[in-house]
Amino acid sequence: MFDYNAINMTSILIVDDAAFARRMLRKILQADGYEILEAGNGREGLEMVRAHTPDCVLTDILMPDIDGFGFIEMLRAENFHIPTIIISADIQDASRARGIELGAAGFINKPAKEAEVLTALRNIFKD
Repeated sequence: MFDYNAINMTSILIVDDAAFARRMLRKILQADGYEILEAGNGREGLEMVRAHTPDCVLTDILMPDIDGFGFIEMLRAENFHIPTIIISADIQDASRARGIELGAAGFINKPAKEAEVLTALRNIFKD
């Protein structure tokens, strides 16, 4: 008999205040076999990281409470070294540069295209 508990699924935390954006990303990622965690802002995202330590985080920038940049800064301050990809409608070069400077593994413009998201994740997990 097949042991489903033996499957080691890669977990992805989606941090975005827009339920629609989370739903679209969840659909893409679940179809590719990822386990999904969700948070509606940076504060919730930090709580999810502390509780579950996901393998990767996809985060928006513009969110209430703690924005994506603050979220990434807090992850680093607490010594979480989880690959983080920013997915945002903010297309300013300064925002992209700040994200990369904070250690983001990538920056994808919204609306996120399935191929772009999956390629970014495969680049992170290729080892």
